[in-house]
Amino acid sequence: MHARILTGATWLLASLIGSTALAQGAGNFTPEWVEKSNEIAYRILESGARFAPEFAGQTGVTGYDEEIYDLGPNLFERQIENSRQNLAMLEELLLSEEDPRVRQDIQIMIGSVKDNIEAATVNHERVLPYGNVSGLIFAGFRGLLDKQVPLERQQAALVRLKKYTGQAEGFEPLTELAKARLTERMAVPDLIKPYVGEVSQDLERAPLMISGLAQLFSASELEGYEADLQTLTSQLEAFNQWVEATILPNTREEAKLPRELYELQLRNYGVDASPEELMRTGQVAFVNIRNEMMALAPLVAREHGFDSTDYRQVLRLLKDDQVHGDELMARYQEVMAELDRIIERESLATLPGEPARVRMATAAETAQQPAAHLDVPRLVGNTGEFPEFIVPLIEQNEDGSWPDSDYAFPAQMWTLSAHEARPGHEMQFTTMLRGGVSTARALFAFNSANVEGWALYAEAISKPYMPLAGQLYSLQGRLLRAARIWLDPMLNLGLVSAEEAKRILMEEVVEDDLNAQTEIDRYTFRSPAQATAYYFGYENLQALRARTEMRLKDRFEAGAFHDFILAQGLLPPEVLNQAVEDNFIAPRLAQNN
Repeated sequence: MHARILTGATWLLASLIGSTALAQGAGNFTPEWVEKSNEIAYRILESGARFAPEFAGQTGVTGYDEEIYDLGPNLFERQIENSRQNLAMLEELLLSEEDPRVRQDIQIMIGSVKDNIEAATVNHERVLPYGNVSGLIFAGFRGLLDKQVPLERQQAALVRLKKYTGQAEGFEPLTELAKARLTERMAVPDLIKPYVGEVSQDLERAPLMISGLAQLFSASELEGYEADLQTLTSQLEAFNQWVEATILPNTREEAKLPRELYELQLRNYGVDASPEELMRTGQVAFVNIRNEMMALAPLVAREHGFDSTDYRQVLRLLKDDQVHGDELMARYQEVMAELDRIIERESLATLPGEPARVRMATAAETAQQPAAHLDVPRLVGNTGEFPEFIVPLIEQNEDGSWPDSDYAFPAQMWTLSAHEARPGHEMQFTTMLRGGVSTARALFAFNSANVEGWALYAEAISKPYMPLAGQLYSLQGRLLRAARIWLDPMLNLGLVSAEEAKRILMEEVVEDDLNAQTEIDRYTFRSPAQATAYYFGYENLQALRARTEMRLKDRFEAGAFHDFILAQGLLPPEVLNQAVEDNFIAPRLAQNN
């Protein structure tokens, strides 16, 4: 769910990659007002589908499986005109709509369209529209060739191959169109160039994306793709050579962004605070959480027989208990099952009526997204497809040994599973999938603060019931999010070096070298500002819970509160606060008056 500073074709792609949409829950009754709201939302989604049909299809917009990215001339102007038409339609509908819930959804959609217009315009005017073409094509095929997609839909991949390569009538090779769009914008003076680290990393990982395409097709039941795939492979290799010769020498050396662009990124991710406010919040939280870890570490050390009681050393010793091979996924499944029992026993929330799922990523998936994450299926018109918790690939060394990994030891599995599975992201999205949340309250209200704030909150409500070692690593995860909310803005405003930020992550947060570098990449060019959303959203939810408990006193029930929050979808904080006041607090107070 991450995006970077992009323009032209890719500002829309970023919003589609990092967002989800849904309509009625599979097999559930859908209220009339939700159906009405969803019809409006679908019109907006369908109007934009022609620009990025690969990802429109993944969200559930039908009829676009055979279509490919629009990288034709005047792309930005056509996208903006489409958005303005949508805005005019929504504003007209708002004037005549009487249902307050539909009105609220229309207002959410209006806000989203306005935000997209602003972001796209600023990016077009300020930033060179570089994008990772190999990665985008891999992501599009990965969605279409997913094992949950019916074979009859997967057949469209054969048509897409011919369109990507320019062999279909009326189509040019996508790589040539990408070159044309980049070249025409390179002639515009003073555009911000891509960061050298981003382009270098994309080129380094491109072979994995390309080989990942071959793996996707070979794992499918499709036939007759080989020659077309080889043509696409050759075109992508040639395009990447062109990027290396043309774009790489014209990159910027410093990753930091102009302040106004960084603040725009913050708003795009739902973070309504200044960089200075975020830095102060993070620094105070960092010290407080570290103090908690210092107090807990001696208990963990005594339980495990460690000599050192320093939290840093205790964390490192816990990492030594590595689990690999088939046992790794089995251990994750055990932890997730125990978390389900905890959720039910402690009445933390109502469990979905289906299991949470976990699997290990492929090499290409790991190159595209090197961190653990939730893979969300299409949510519009979902017919039972399910989210999956994805653990990055850990490959055995040639000598038969296994590399140490931050994803392969039991103490860490508790908080990661609580975050990505239950009661975190998987519960959040499964509840929306099966519960009939309107599209406006999922896609158009979507931002990282809403989504990641809940997942970090989910870690916090699970922590008291974890083993001591799991609790210590839950605090380590929270310490990382506190570090993010001040290191990310400091890096982007030039207040700290990447080397010093990485040192803090490795020495104080106890991230390994790979994860620490992944964090730095994330803050500087993969998705500047996104990492701040975790702790920002978490604080919003904690504050909302505190206010609710104060109002209800002994009438407060955590499980009912969490069920209510999940049932709302991904509402903006101010809308969620009002919903809790009107529909959760007020009825409970009225019952006893």
